[in-house]
Amino acid sequence: MLNQYETVFIATPVLSENQMKEAVEKYKLFITDNKGEIVHEEDWGLKKLAYPIQKKSTGFYHLIEFKCPPDLIDRLETEYRRDERVIRFLTMKMDKYAVEYSEKKRARKTEEQNQEEI
Repeated sequence: MLNQYETVFIATPVLSENQMKEAVEKYKLFITDNKGEIVHEEDWGLKKLAYPIQKKSTGFYHLIEFKCPPDLIDRLETEYRRDERVIRFLTMKMDKYAVEYSEKKRARKTEEQNQEEI
């Protein structure tokens, strides 16, 4: 049985755009190579941190929503810890209400984009 998760990681601000894309691809591939399925992803870009981490005051935020077997989470978080590009991460199991909310939010966003195009 696949559970649905949401993971957000913050990458160091010294990365170029290509290096950031490589980091994101690495984690997406890690999830899909281990029987996971990407549901949604969002690039939140460079944001100011609430407090300095490793003497840095900004970081690149990226969210990935995915389904996978529960044993993958430990391995994914180990990958985050080993990667010097990642300065913080948080992975959360989504309950049915969080999944529902996320789907509604995406549908609303799509609808708004369609309205703007008209």
